[in-house]
Amino acid sequence: MAKQPLINMRPESRGLSYDRPAASQIFGFVRDAIISMELLPGQMISETALAQQFGVSRTPVREALIQLSNIGFVEVLPQRGTYVNKFSMEKILEARFIREALEVAVVTQLASNTNEGIRDEAVEACEKIINDQKTAAADDDALAFQNLDDQFHQTLAGFTQYPRAATLIEAEKAHMDRVRNLSLHVSGQYKRVLSQHAAIIKAIKAGSAEKSAAAMSVHLKDVYNILEVIPQEHPEYFV
Repeated sequence: MAKQPLINMRPESRGLSYDRPAASQIFGFVRDAIISMELLPGQMISETALAQQFGVSRTPVREALIQLSNIGFVEVLPQRGTYVNKFSMEKILEARFIREALEVAVVTQLASNTNEGIRDEAVEACEKIINDQKTAAADDDALAFQNLDDQFHQTLAGFTQYPRAATLIEAEKAHMDRVRNLSLHVSGQYKRVLSQHAAIIKAIKAGSAEKSAAAMSVHLKDVYNILEVIPQEHPEYFV
């Protein structure tokens, strides 16, 4: 009987490409498996199994796991192994607090930008992402929906022309990503996120810094509603 792979990769992404470092590709595959809850909180990740699955030595696997540790997705315990981190309420709430401070500043800056060309370009790019999210929601593709959610926030940050803003937001998202993905299966959550994204873009398009800030704040505070439900349904996923 064939041994089950640690990660069930989609057919179009099987194997590693020779034009990119193996470690970065393995990092991406494992990160997506953790976000999609294919690898569950508390689950052990075998370096040997991953190396065999990807047909590489353990070196790039170890590098990928170190990267995942740096963003808070796994914990590497010497002599014991590597484990997917469980949800930490404290870290989720801290990440939400930091993200709100950063992202409210982002949309305030965009809405206040006197260069209407840049503002219009940002709005157009984000409206396209919202349309793609509607398609992902219709297909109930939670991972695609969340990846597009990431693009939405990264696109807004990118148009501030402050590269570190996007980097910092991405770093803080790590502790929220998995619980957000899990919440998308809660009835009505796709619709809530789409409505909130649309409100943010409408306010930026109107050039209202105050309404843009308020809309982003509402969007990021929505995690409080999620945290009322998920810990009760899955207490085993939390520390």
